[in-house]
Amino acid sequence: MDGNLTYFNIKDIGSLKLHGRIDNSLDVVPLLSNGHGIEVNVTGSQLWVEVEADYTHMEPWVAIELNGELVSRFMVDKGAHSLCLFRGIDPSRTTRVKFYRETQAMSEDDRTSVIIKGLWGDGNFMAPPYYDRKLEFIGDSISSGEGTYGAKSDEDWTSYCMSYSRTYINLTGKALNAECRVISQGGWGVFTGWDNDRRHVMSRHYEQICGLASYGDTNKKYNVDKPHDFTSWIPDAVIINLGTNDASGFEEPSFRDPDTGEVYKLNKDENGLYSKEDALHIRTAAVDLLKLVRKRNPDSHIVWMYGMLGYDLGPVLADAFNVYTSETGDANVRFIMLPAINGETVGARNHPGMRSHEIAAGILTDYLRNVLV
Repeated sequence: MDGNLTYFNIKDIGSLKLHGRIDNSLDVVPLLSNGHGIEVNVTGSQLWVEVEADYTHMEPWVAIELNGELVSRFMVDKGAHSLCLFRGIDPSRTTRVKFYRETQAMSEDDRTSVIIKGLWGDGNFMAPPYYDRKLEFIGDSISSGEGTYGAKSDEDWTSYCMSYSRTYINLTGKALNAECRVISQGGWGVFTGWDNDRRHVMSRHYEQICGLASYGDTNKKYNVDKPHDFTSWIPDAVIINLGTNDASGFEEPSFRDPDTGEVYKLNKDENGLYSKEDALHIRTAAVDLLKLVRKRNPDSHIVWMYGMLGYDLGPVLADAFNVYTSETGDANVRFIMLPAINGETVGARNHPGMRSHEIAAGILTDYLRNVLV
């Protein structure tokens, strides 16, 4: 790093744009989950970011975009680092720089963290980037970008196969010039997780800043389980992409809750169909999630997307939408089925690859462009 650079404490940069649900009263910027990051318009020939990272076995990955284009993606090793965001650029130019976390909150590795402490540069910070829309996403491994990097034959559950950069979320945001926030966790669902663990439901943490990062003590000091102020950032639309893991619960063995000893299992009837009782549980949970999202976002358009990893739960979710609209009279909602992956669109870990996300982004973009007028 050149010696003629000026150090800027992160809180001293008035035009800094934060991405993701982050407590802005902090003296640092914790990148708690996928899509969390910072963005600036800055002059100067170079810019560096000071970060500190940690993990046990699930290392965090980050990405750098310059002027809207992805230029770098890499894992951050443990410890303090000064990372170059760009250098060698005409110092009179204004460069748009976005630095963000690729990987989801790692509920299974409570030490995973990336903390931004400051920036080094030789230019001036200009007015922050402008966005036309705000979009919020609630999802599972699909929204965490699992499978968007790596070979189709890759099956290991590792950090590198996840991303924010290649997801339908980021692609939709770019197409609509929308600021996007995502709350997602691989394996979690509406009523149950993929393995019948009923603790792993997204509604559990929706009202917190980033409760998915609250497991263990590493991130709790960043107020991750603090109630989120829903008036501070009002989305034009909230997009839910859940149900895939609930469908998996019918195929997986039973789960014993280690805290209560209770045993959970989604069951099929004698004809191999979803039992009416368990289908009703999922439908009720979906209706409750819609009501929760509407309660916290009274004026936002709500979209429920489903289908990238199969259609098994489609009828149950469609029925939930009918029940919700009948009970509430809410017409500002829409249920959208998406194309399932095939041999051409599958990615690593038998999850949707980048091509599948491009297709989903195209469908969602066209829909939102017509609705959000």
